[in-house]
Amino acid sequence: MNDFERALAERIGPARFGKVQKARVGIAGAGGLGSNCANLLVRSGFKRFKIVDFDVIEWTNLNRQFYFADQVGQKKIVSLRNNLLRINPDIDIEIVDQSITEENVAIIFSGCDIVVEALDNPGSKKMLAEAYFNSNKLLVCASGMAGWGNSDDIRIKKIKDNFFLVGDMAAETGPESPPMAPRVNIVAAKEADIVLSYVLDCLKLCQ
Repeated sequence: MNDFERALAERIGPARFGKVQKARVGIAGAGGLGSNCANLLVRSGFKRFKIVDFDVIEWTNLNRQFYFADQVGQKKIVSLRNNLLRINPDIDIEIVDQSITEENVAIIFSGCDIVVEALDNPGSKKMLAEAYFNSNKLLVCASGMAGWGNSDDIRIKKIKDNFFLVGDMAAETGPESPPMAPRVNIVAAKEADIVLSYVLDCLKLCQ
């Protein structure tokens, strides 16, 4: 256990810390939702990740994503891994540089206990949700986070015991409602909190 992990284990207790260390989290997308959710999960003690994305960092990403000016032009998954390792240098991150398609969606997170949907395209969101809806994995998806204000409209909707949907279910990205840091981060934080709460209450992941 390194110093970061030791300090966190003292704060939340060794039994709880052991649970989060054992869970493997798959994150579909490394943009505003995925990068910030991963940041919060690492700070919560999660150690095992599989993150899938094919995009590169652009200046327009920096208003809401967990990246920095000197990383513009780099692959998101590579930079995200480097940023997360600065929090905990001993985390285990598998990064996959590809898009999620109908051909690979059903198997790409097969080794994960948890799947976090953090994609931009509504069709891809639907495809991922349908692929894992009937699995025994925890599935956390997002819908509606664009713009600013009315942050109390961002809610958690429990679809079933292992499937949660986060967002206001309405706010679509557009010229009058661009994605901005506060609401995007609220959704990412709620996704991370669902994962943390589920793992701490789920006996299967600590066996």
